[in-house]
Amino acid sequence: MATSDLVVAFTGASGSPYGVRLVEVLLRATRTVHLTISPAAVQVLESELGCRISLAADEFSPAVLLGSRASGLNLARLHYHHYRDFRAGIASGSFLTGGMVICPCSGGTLAAIAHGHSENLIHRAADVHLKERRKLILVPRETPLGLAALRNMVAVTEAGAVVLPAMPAFYTRPRNLEDLVDFIVARICDQLGVDHHLSRRWGSEAPDECGE
Repeated sequence: MATSDLVVAFTGASGSPYGVRLVEVLLRATRTVHLTISPAAVQVLESELGCRISLAADEFSPAVLLGSRASGLNLARLHYHHYRDFRAGIASGSFLTGGMVICPCSGGTLAAIAHGHSENLIHRAADVHLKERRKLILVPRETPLGLAALRNMVAVTEAGAVVLPAMPAFYTRPRNLEDLVDFIVARICDQLGVDHHLSRRWGSEAPDECGE
């Protein structure tokens, strides 16, 4: 049974601009987004974007998270779940979704998923997507990669997840940071089957001149 509901989680790795832009793009594509955020991700959001949000369910503000990006969006499609709330629908396989993205995905979150440690709602929702054979996309942003992380990436891939590192390309001739962010968000959307016009695809017409 098809559903437009998608799960998005932010965890404590660098790369919060990817996650916030992803939420915006999904909402503009009229998808319903179930969002959950770890405490470490809150610190990263403030450090990278100057965004101060509350994790409390009765204080969380989508408008604060999205800032100017909230303009024209139907914020009623964004459902926030506290990372400790195991009563949330996304904690159960009976709650139908079209997939889940953890963007950015920290090494600790990657390890928890690889070894089945459902210590919070993010881990549990990821485990649900694996056991239900639904799309699970993990977006790590770490370099260099240690052996433990590499082995955990193999483990989650064998379990059915897609590891999609935040590695922007340059054949699109990016002109600013937004272009680099959009390249990764575009690849995530491709995995989810969400239509977009975020980035030029390989093989499409490109300028002939050499850039400096």
